[in-house]
Amino acid sequence: MKAFKTSVLLSIFLISGVMAFGQVGIAALATEGLNPGKGISIYPNPAVEYLDINLDQLNANTVKITLRNIIGNEVSVESEVIDDHKIRVRVKDYATGYYLLSLHDEETKFKGTYKFLKR
Repeated sequence: MKAFKTSVLLSIFLISGVMAFGQVGIAALATEGLNPGKGISIYPNPAVEYLDINLDQLNANTVKITLRNIIGNEVSVESEVIDDHKIRVRVKDYATGYYLLSLHDEETKFKGTYKFLKR
């Protein structure tokens, strides 16, 4: 029963983290030392045409991007790698609203979800 309560509390914490702060680094909770989630910034937020993703501790060529609208439907992503630590995502043609951008890196086992507003 104690494990169930802990699991429920952790799930609530993670969900509230996405809604309140717009980001959750699940791998960061399990790893010690290096925390790639702290070096990630997404701007501008709100976005109009493009969304830039800075990845201080991750290689942009190995990061996989998934985009979902606020109700969970997957949206196709048009992105380009600008340099080793920067990705640009085109959001110009998306409807106005909130989106969840998921990043996954196999090399570091990093997974993070970030909320942004498209105007």
